[in-house]
Amino acid sequence: MHQEILRNKVLETFNYLHTHPELSWEEKKTTEYIKGHLKKAGCKVYTFDDCTGVVGDFGNFNGHNPVIGIRADMDALWQEVDGVNKANHSCGHDAHMTMVLGVLWKLAEEPDIQKKIAVRFIFQPAEEVGTGALKLAEKGVVDPLDYLFGIHLRPEAETANGYAAPAIVHGATGAIECEIIGEDAHGARPHLTSNAIDVGTHIVNALNTIHLDPTIPHSVKVTKFHAGGKNTNIIPGQAALAFDLRAQTNGKMKLLKEKVYHILVAAQYLFKSKIMITTDYGVAAAEVNDEAKEIAKIAIQRVLGKEKTVPPLLTPGGDDFHFYTIHKPSLKSTMVGLGCGLQPGLHHPDMSFDKEALFNGINILTEIVRITGKKNHS
Repeated sequence: MHQEILRNKVLETFNYLHTHPELSWEEKKTTEYIKGHLKKAGCKVYTFDDCTGVVGDFGNFNGHNPVIGIRADMDALWQEVDGVNKANHSCGHDAHMTMVLGVLWKLAEEPDIQKKIAVRFIFQPAEEVGTGALKLAEKGVVDPLDYLFGIHLRPEAETANGYAAPAIVHGATGAIECEIIGEDAHGARPHLTSNAIDVGTHIVNALNTIHLDPTIPHSVKVTKFHAGGKNTNIIPGQAALAFDLRAQTNGKMKLLKEKVYHILVAAQYLFKSKIMITTDYGVAAAEVNDEAKEIAKIAIQRVLGKEKTVPPLLTPGGDDFHFYTIHKPSLKSTMVGLGCGLQPGLHHPDMSFDKEALFNGINILTEIVRITGKKNHS
């Protein structure tokens, strides 16, 4: 494919995906759009009866070639943009899909390499709600894989435009929501109920007493506290709280969750109130494989140069990409961090980046495939 034709195709694809965002588990049109491109490029395509998402196998799956997975996330966020609430690609998933398709288009122009590689292109739904990777892992999507690579746009403050990192060391994230369940009482008779605001305030203060190893980044904070109504002479018996948890390792996240649960159980006994957990979910911390990271490093050096290859990025943000390695511990995996002049930040409604960086990402991922295939045929 002529460079100018490829360039136009990449930019047109990005513009389509950017202007047709879909929310988590609603990526039906996106699935069909990607499916069409995969089929046209010669992939064996798989979709799912009970969820969105699409997988395309490309190359020679002869049992001897290592099977390389390249994953892109598909969903957009729901947020207010210019005064209107709507789906919006402010996390770069439109760019990730475009880059992964770009890798396919480049490989499709190299018939010689197709005999030496087996690549599974994974377009995964629902990353923003942390459940898409779990769903595809349950469906066995990564079971045949030896390697898995991903890519993610990075903010300018973290990685400069034209630079890239061979790994993003995401932390684990957690979200716990609970309801304090009790009965209201008259403001003149506080002895007849447990004030849900008192119960919630106790929980908030107790969370601040959690102390874990300070050398491993972690935090827990209250992000929602709803109680009471219009009348000020009613003592509320019910309240709803939400907690955001962050930890740099999966082990630390497990301990942090245990501490939160102990506080909630203790509050029940102390106030003789019922506390019901309504939500408990999260995203695993990165388990970066050294071999995969080294392959990505070499690829970045070849494409951008050694001087523009930065060390692995340590970030408290999360990505459900890392559930794949939890599902299959033998999987050699890493996620490339791509500098792209991203401003003002991820998840900002006005997020923008340098579209020229798309081609850096395509070239890095393509080189990763080449290195991995050659490495296992040398």
